[in-house]
Parts: sequence; C-alpha cells; structure tokens
Amino acid sequence: MKPIEETHLYREIHQQPALIRELVSVPQEPIKALAKQIKDRGIKHVFIAARGTSDNAGRYAKYLLGAHNRMVVSLAAPSLFTIYRQPPELTNTLVLGISQSGKSPDIVSVLKEGQNQGALTAAITNYPESDLGKAANIVLDLQAGQELSLAATKTYTSQLTTLAILSAALDDEAQTQEDLKMLPDKIDLIFENEAAIDDLAERYRYMTHCVTIGRGFNYASAFEFSLKLKELTYTIAEPYSSADFLHGPVALMDRGFPAFVIAPEGKMNAEMKMMVEKVQNRLAEVILISNQPDLLKMVDHSIRLPAGIPEWLSPILAILPAQMFAMYLAHTRGFDVDNPRGLNKVTETW
Repeated sequence: MKPIEETHLYREIHQQPALIRELVSVPQEPIKALAKQIKDRGIKHVFIAARGTSDNAGRYAKYLLGAHNRMVVSLAAPSLFTIYRQPPELTNTLVLGISQSGKSPDIVSVLKEGQNQGALTAAITNYPESDLGKAANIVLDLQAGQELSLAATKTYTSQLTTLAILSAALDDEAQTQEDLKMLPDKIDLIFENEAAIDDLAERYRYMTHCVTIGRGFNYASAFEFSLKLKELTYTIAEPYSSADFLHGPVALMDRGFPAFVIAPEGKMNAEMKMMVEKVQNRLAEVILISNQPDLLKMVDHSIRLPAGIPEWLSPILAILPAQMFAMYLAHTRGFDVDNPRGLNKVTETW
C-alpha cells in the first residue's frame, strides 16, 4: 500500500485551500452575469438538479439562497423528466444543474426541459464543454482541475464556494464580501490539526456503524460526511438533521455508539448542545466537529474548527476535517483511497 501522501486523494484534499483562494479572489464574471439575470427577471425560485456529492451542494444551496436571498429552492426528482416524462412547471425559475462531470443524462435532461419551457438555465461544473454545460445559458466553471481520485473532495468545496459567491453577488452586501475574503485564511488553519485527525481515525479503525448529524447550513455537511465514510471506509454511516434524529433514530443510541456531530458556532448553538446532551445521556460516544468552546468541553473526542467562521460559510470549512478523517480511516484499514470498490468517476443515470 502506497504512503497516504502519494495518493491522489491526499493531494486533492490539500489542493483545496489554493483553489478556494483563487475562486474568492479572482472576479467571476459568469457569476456576476447570472446574478444580474436573476435580478433582472425577478426570479425567486431555484430548481436544482444534482446527484451524489453534488446533491449535497444542493442541500447547502437550499439553506444559503433561502436564508440570504429569500429564494425558494427545490431539489429536482430527475425521474419525473426521464422516466415518468411529467416535468413540473418551470416558468420564471432558475434551473440549476450541479455536476462535477456534467455527463449524467438525467441531470442534463432537467436543464434541457428548463430551456424548452423558457426558464433561465445555469450549470455548475468542472467541465464547461460537457453536455450539462451545453444545456445551460450560463456556465459557472469550478476551475478545480482534473479530479483523479474517485471520491470527490475539491470539486465539492469548489461547488459550495461558487454557490457562496453567487449568493453574495445577489445580496450585494459589504459584510458578505468581507466574509468571503477571510475564508481562505480560515481554511489554512484547518490543516494544522491534520495529525490529530489521523490519530482520531485510528481510534475508530473497527467502527462498522455510526451516524453523522448536522442542522441548518450544515445539514449538507452531515450528508457529505456520511457519503465519504460510505465511499472510502465502507462504514454504514447514516446522516440526519438533529431535529429528525430526535424524532426516532435516537433509539439507535446505546453505550459506545459513535455519533459524529457537526456543530460550528451559529444560530444552532442551543439546539446542538441539547442534542449532544440527549445522546450522551444514552451513553453514546460523541465526536464533535466544532469551534464552540462550551460544546467542546462536553465531549472527549473532537476536531476543533477555527474561531470566527460565519455560519453561512462554515460548511466549506467543516467538511475538510471530515474528508481527512474518512481518508485516514480508510488508509488505516488498508483500503485503496483512490479506487473505492464499486465506484466510477462518472456515473450516468437516467
């Protein structure tokens, strides 16, 4: 087994600070053009088509564009377009496709139907010349370079960052622009904890089941962390909102059951503290990704995030230690982190 530092996955995880710095520091003219069209046309509904990791970027967009831009965001059911052939009404809607490769026919079909109905269409993709890019009025290029590892990492954070820049362009507030400028420096701090993340992964070498929990903006992070654990480590990892978790799945909790909780500082502070207390009362083991001092004191195992992260940008940072944890856990189990079993880089579904 090759050293972890020689894998594509390790390199791509470590490319993310530079890629995000480039995205937020260089003017993104297509994003400005898309924001202008949304404003000029008075669009208040965004219809997102995506799969897998990109679908988790769509979950982030649902909170981001809803909270900051007061837009109604819906996640598409592509089979309505490809199999049932009963697409919804998309008039005066932004139809947004999110896909690393831009090749999946079901996602492309949603944008093509949007064009047929006269909707504004846009694509967020790493390949502007892909079928998805060709079906869009405006293409937002992730500019992430080729992603060689099968598990998506740098394209996911580039998707989140692109969405954050779009949201900031739509609200045109000075504070959101300042928040974006500080993002790369905060990301650099994440990697100072890498050795501790490697050590923590060793503790869970024999873990077979766990849950990942987040809420609000980091609902997306719970799903993406779960996906990385499934893809890379073959762990049965179930993602939940903290609210949904307490409506039944909390019954899973017993002594030693691992619960990974993503809880950066923000409006969910009190909610996440209450949830951690409930899980600990059932003697489960909480592993916390957070920068909340009061919450960090409550647990024995944690990954500390930098202080001063605006909640709306926290999913871009919070997923980085989750990616590293999944990578190191897979490596300590002797798995090929670049080629997880059963996966293809491009998955075409209809």
